[in-house]
Amino acid sequence: MKIFTFLFSTKQVPTVYWSAKQPLTLRPKPLTLVFLVFGLLLFGLGESVLIASGAGVSPWTVLAQGVSNYTNWSIGFCTFALSALVLLIWIPLKQKPGIGTILNALIIALAIELSLPYLPQPQTNFMQIQQVIVGVVLVGFGSGFYLIANLGSGPRDGLMVGLQKISNYPISQVRTAIEVCVVIIGWLMGGVVGLGTIIFALGIGPSVSFGFYLVSKTSRP
Repeated sequence: MKIFTFLFSTKQVPTVYWSAKQPLTLRPKPLTLVFLVFGLLLFGLGESVLIASGAGVSPWTVLAQGVSNYTNWSIGFCTFALSALVLLIWIPLKQKPGIGTILNALIIALAIELSLPYLPQPQTNFMQIQQVIVGVVLVGFGSGFYLIANLGSGPRDGLMVGLQKISNYPISQVRTAIEVCVVIIGWLMGGVVGLGTIIFALGIGPSVSFGFYLVSKTSRP
């Protein structure tokens, strides 16, 4: 019962003994950096598992597809442009970047590139759904490690944290609201929504909170 209360009520990223005191530091503790990289690798693996499932892309990729339909830009460039736009939104939200913001893009992309060729590509709907759920859990667990490191978040996670601070709603609700809005806008613009997309949009908020719970409970000195 306690864990469910945490999943749906926690309103901030937990702090543990290896968390950095501030995101803007060029000399993080080695252990903090290790957990940051580990979390980003898990995050990238989760994204790769979702892609390999063939059940649908992530909500932000749906939005990138929609923007591409209206601009004739490539999906890759649209993804970059959306990330840049979200970073601009950080300014009024008073979010601070760090080395984790840079490593977010590099390590996640590397993890996807290296793992995708070796992942199963299920052919049945049942197996695809199972793989999507595994991917969502991995992304949430990876988010727990890298966000608790407090060395700077990726654009979308920074948006989540910033909106939580001004709204005071639980993180799981804020993240779910962001993903659902992104899916709806992307779909209205012609992006392709699959079952995996819906599972991700509804499940990523609680999954991130679950990652916070596990990491904070297992990080006692």
